[in-house]
Amino acid sequence: MDAVFWIVLGVVLAVAEIFTATLFVLMFAVGAFAAAGAAALGAPVAVQAVVFAAVSALTVLAARPVIRRHRQSALESGDTAFGIEAIEGSTALVLEQVDSDRGMVKIDGEVWTARAYDATQVLAPGERVQVIQVKGAVALVWRDVATPVELPEAER
Repeated sequence: MDAVFWIVLGVVLAVAEIFTATLFVLMFAVGAFAAAGAAALGAPVAVQAVVFAAVSALTVLAARPVIRRHRQSALESGDTAFGIEAIEGSTALVLEQVDSDRGMVKIDGEVWTARAYDATQVLAPGERVQVIQVKGAVALVWRDVATPVELPEAER
């Protein structure tokens, strides 16, 4: 009967993990399944509780550093940035006037919708800008200190 209790507790904790998405509750589910194994082997309730606590604690201690390391951004971990992290901080070329409401820039050969990071800035076509942040499909840009570049006729 004890094994059934631990299995039910493990399943409940595993289902609860679906709603938290932190992987923390799942570690206690692993402890509950280990306690169910101890119960199936005939261990007394006190030993089952110790197995639950020990396995849960060991799982937390072993897994949390790995999870934290993988949740770091590429900039924090020193890895090569990709996706949006690679775009943030890069230089872009203004194709259509960029202000706080609208605009278009070219980032690494791709055309992006852009807005001025500083609502008071109006960026003219041909200016070089720095991508400060990406929100959804919109690049928030800031005027770069470099001189404006003349747009080729094909990009006007």
